[in-house]
Amino acid sequence: MSPRFLAHGVLWRASGILKARLFSIVGAISGLISKIPSPRFSHRFPDRRPGVRSVRRILAPFGVGCLVSSLLDAQDVSSFEKRITVKTLNNGLTLLICERPEAPVFSFFTHVDVGSVQEVPGITGLAHMFEHMAFKGTDRIGTTDYEKERAALERVEKAYQVYDTTRRSAGRDEGQVKELEKAWKEAIGEADSFVVRNEFGEIIEREGGVGLNAFTSNDETGYFYSLPANRVELWAWLESERFLKPVLREFYKERDVVFEERRLRTDSQPEGRLFEQFLAAAFIAHPYQRPVVGWASDLTTFSASDATEFYKKYYVPSNMVVAIVGGVKAGEVFPIVERYFGRLPRGPKPEPTRTIEPPQNAERMVILREEAQPYYCEGYHRPDSHDADHAVYNAIADVLSKGRTSRLYRSLVRDKKIAVFAGGFNEFPGDKYPHLFVFWTVPSAGHTPQEVSQALHTELERIKDEDVSDEELQSVKTRAKADLIRRLASNQGLALQLGSAQARFGDWREVFRQVERIDKVTKADVRRAANKTFLAANRTVGMIESTKLAATGAEGAKRP
Repeated sequence: MSPRFLAHGVLWRASGILKARLFSIVGAISGLISKIPSPRFSHRFPDRRPGVRSVRRILAPFGVGCLVSSLLDAQDVSSFEKRITVKTLNNGLTLLICERPEAPVFSFFTHVDVGSVQEVPGITGLAHMFEHMAFKGTDRIGTTDYEKERAALERVEKAYQVYDTTRRSAGRDEGQVKELEKAWKEAIGEADSFVVRNEFGEIIEREGGVGLNAFTSNDETGYFYSLPANRVELWAWLESERFLKPVLREFYKERDVVFEERRLRTDSQPEGRLFEQFLAAAFIAHPYQRPVVGWASDLTTFSASDATEFYKKYYVPSNMVVAIVGGVKAGEVFPIVERYFGRLPRGPKPEPTRTIEPPQNAERMVILREEAQPYYCEGYHRPDSHDADHAVYNAIADVLSKGRTSRLYRSLVRDKKIAVFAGGFNEFPGDKYPHLFVFWTVPSAGHTPQEVSQALHTELERIKDEDVSDEELQSVKTRAKADLIRRLASNQGLALQLGSAQARFGDWREVFRQVERIDKVTKADVRRAANKTFLAANRTVGMIESTKLAATGAEGAKRP
């Protein structure tokens, strides 16, 4: 199970205080990978505005009910090959169109092959900033007078460079720093006077759009929403325009928002602090060690100028894939998209990441002692998603962690009752590079992380030493097919799946091949992968030991 689907696999089973704690844990994880879309552009926000609920009523039945029915009848690669067209524009941008005529609507997904892995020390969190800047507008949208705004933004940046350099200098004059900060903020106020807030989003809403959103992870950045099919040209202009003529307005305001996001999800949450330290221990070289949200010091120092240079390097057509799915025809859409997206200037594809995580040869451990719910997690290094055993690892995750019939749930939660949750997932914190297979548990009242650790290791040794049953393996394969249907049920879900596969593997068919590979996994494959991975020397442990519970236990021991 990938971290992006944690909420579906965990939270529905919880209630009351436990649910609040599990939401906190999921929030902590999402704070590190930022895979959960930003609440600023929630899928639900159009419902609060007049004139859009009717569009949602149209999209819902046709986008889910009818499409699931059609997928049940035709979900194989050959049926999609008849409806999918892929083309690379002259500037290097890859365009994928999937015709789905069930309803006169379409969804798109723009995938940019850049995430926190591409950052360097000093600018951590910068990739995530573009999620926040995504829909701020262009030189035509979001401003009352762009020429004056542009000049004001230049003054903001000049003032910030002087202020930032001075405040970080040794022997600085604090009085001078305060004056420079005041001048910088006054320049920001002047630039803000030209801003028309949320104009981009309001255009989308006015034209019947829903689901305006974006996400950032260690590996990628994505942008998406849905519109009526007769608004394809409007979409092509809007989406290409914001890449062609981006304006980093309100940049420092959004930087402050991200800083508060970090404080909320990481600094103020025991689980957030644990996962941050856990990743830093698990990865000693690779950029996966850094949180997507960024380090606090970087979130108060990097600049709009830094963002501009980052954008120029990574937001180039050769580093982007655009997937369109819905009631459109490729022959009609391609010329439109080429006309608008073809305007984006060609740029060199960024070089691959150089640093490779060295093999781990000793167990590592992170222990936080706090007045908090006890918590236990451990991760094992495994290869990236291109590896031949990727499907095998997914099968192992399913057997151990998928639902109430999984081994960990039955053993630790149902039978031994030493945990209120026990599960695991692949692809942490990403899957483009070698990453972690992670297990995490929440001990139940009166039980410790050490107890759940022992029980977890018993189950890991079992899967290493004994074959999984025929029933377990068949259930894994059946669920993989069912999960595929669910992932492809909506236009938006299909666009995300196809676009991501095209970007990562160079072929959208990988969406289906992954399921086919799981169908070929054998019992011997499971034992082989488990034995080479679940080793003490390859393990990083993270836990929260409750000082409150320890103190309570000690007090009880003193009583006669």
